[in-house]
Amino acid sequence: MSSSDLILSVENLSVGYEEELISGINLEINSGDIIAVVGPSGIGKTTLLRTIAGLIQPLSGEIFCNAPRRGGIGYIPQKLGLVRHTSVYHNVDLGARSGTPFRVEPKTWFKRRHTRVVNAVKRMGLSDKFSEPVRRLSGGQQRRVATARTLAQKPRLILADEFLSELDDENISIVIEAVKEYMSNSESAMILVEHNIRRASEMSSRLLQVKDGKLVDYDPEDLKARLKATYGDEVIS
Repeated sequence: MSSSDLILSVENLSVGYEEELISGINLEINSGDIIAVVGPSGIGKTTLLRTIAGLIQPLSGEIFCNAPRRGGIGYIPQKLGLVRHTSVYHNVDLGARSGTPFRVEPKTWFKRRHTRVVNAVKRMGLSDKFSEPVRRLSGGQQRRVATARTLAQKPRLILADEFLSELDDENISIVIEAVKEYMSNSESAMILVEHNIRRASEMSSRLLQVKDGKLVDYDPEDLKARLKATYGDEVIS
């Protein structure tokens, strides 16, 4: 395996805020990998994503990400982070802008950026919403805007926190297909947090769970019982 295949390497990582939530994380992620992390709320899954994204500092350990500093990591937070009073186009363009090379001819870049936005919005089935303010969209449509924003950014590593919630089955299929198509064309990788085990297992190449403060391989019976206690039947529907 060449060094270019390795996208993320985590060694002895511990994450949390004032107290440790997950410790001793060792993980390597290569291009094409989709890693799903499942488990009940409040045990550090989102904190792990935010730490890898560089939004909070690790308590200990090392993170190596083989991606450009500018736009190399695309983060879809659970609360989306959209600019609600502006248009769908503007929000997706923010992603395309964050992937802008430092040195590029302005006219050439504007055309490429516009193409990225149009293609990403179209791929999410939102072409009729280009000029619509985000605040007027449904929750599911807003989630598709957030995903389009990340696809327009063209990151090497995608971090997605419950990004399929509020979507019906048809739109889940659209989003998953679009993300996998992007990944196959870009030699990228993905880490997603998902409480629905069926969705997580169908989409991922490796399924992990948080148990007793450790990130371990998925144990079906143990995790189903704990997730069902938290979320009900939705986790295995």
